[in-house]
Amino acid sequence: MTQTPTTEFKQTVLDNGLTIIAEVNPQAQSTALGYFVKTGSRDETAQISGLSHFLEHMTFKGTAQRDAVAVNLEFDVLGAQYNAYTSEENTVYYGAVLPEFGPSLLELWTDLMRPSLRPEDFELEKKVILEEIELYKDRPSTMLFDWGRERYFAGHPLGNSVLGTAQSISDLSLEQMQTYHARRYTPANMVLGLAGNLNWEMMLAQAQELTAGWVGGEAPRAYPALRSRTGQAREPYAKATQVYMALMAPGVAAQDPRRYAMSLLANILGEEGNSRLYWALTDTGLVESVSAGSDESDGAGLFYVYAQTDSANEAQVRAILQDQLEHLEQGGVSQSELRSAKNKLATGLVFAGETPLQRLFSLGLNYVYNRTYEPLSETAARVEAVSLAEINGLLESKPLSQSFLYSLVPAGS
Repeated sequence: MTQTPTTEFKQTVLDNGLTIIAEVNPQAQSTALGYFVKTGSRDETAQISGLSHFLEHMTFKGTAQRDAVAVNLEFDVLGAQYNAYTSEENTVYYGAVLPEFGPSLLELWTDLMRPSLRPEDFELEKKVILEEIELYKDRPSTMLFDWGRERYFAGHPLGNSVLGTAQSISDLSLEQMQTYHARRYTPANMVLGLAGNLNWEMMLAQAQELTAGWVGGEAPRAYPALRSRTGQAREPYAKATQVYMALMAPGVAAQDPRRYAMSLLANILGEEGNSRLYWALTDTGLVESVSAGSDESDGAGLFYVYAQTDSANEAQVRAILQDQLEHLEQGGVSQSELRSAKNKLATGLVFAGETPLQRLFSLGLNYVYNRTYEPLSETAARVEAVSLAEINGLLESKPLSQSFLYSLVPAGS
């Protein structure tokens, strides 16, 4: 797994504060690019809960140069694979096209970063967001993490809901959105990422010209102390037909070099198809699904386990899950487990680096968090370098004993 010799990393910061980075690969068959905005639900207050996600929707409603129909048509004409998403910490707009359409895609996305936010679009899209909130209520697994994170993070902004509530969205005003956009979508709080087959000098000059009128400014983020909740909470939910469990425990931050070891630990515990929890719960028919993961955030982290089971198996699943976590924490992992997990992650890294669009996410998010470039070869080397002592060292502080188990269960059970 070596980096293509012709691949080059480029970076610059414009006078207005916008960071532009690129992984240039002339051998690639496409060009990918996107804007990574360091803003999400953790940057909201209760009064504007859900605004970041709402604003993401509004971005596609048009600008002074294009209305929503023109925006959709232009993406279509370019043959772009494109989308956007909002998380607790970032709002990301991305797309990929054939190399000859890269400059056009850059112009389109850059224009959309300064949307018109028209009153009529705002009121119409508010209804769409409210419908989306109701739709997600029919998905207990989604609400499990939405509500579970709120309880686990216990007042810390990482527990803020990305969707918001029907009340918070209904109460939002256009003025609040305009103020938030002006405050959070400043050039210094954004990274423009480029990947694949592209002319760096030409696209850099184009981006500089397109953003010349952007007003600079800082967009600070709060980092309060994290005092997460422990114990258990079991709540009935009318939409639940099975039992949904989320165990949450302290993890590592996106800036923490131990994040590679934490990913391997999650793989060993809950990778689908061959892991400790798979053999203990899935192979025995006790759960419909089970998994484990590491959610690395800005200055904090979350290690989690998810399980979905029939009500009749709930007590047994809880007992086995607790037993597996205690066994892992007390006994650590074996060399053979670590070797197997490394091989799986190595395969995943190869798949994740096969296209410029897939590379774009790793490129952009790593730069947002660490302000560094990490080529695929370096990521692979860091995963391979994780030692048994390092991965077992994650368990020395007994993080799984500081967990919070949140469950949504069928009403009446």
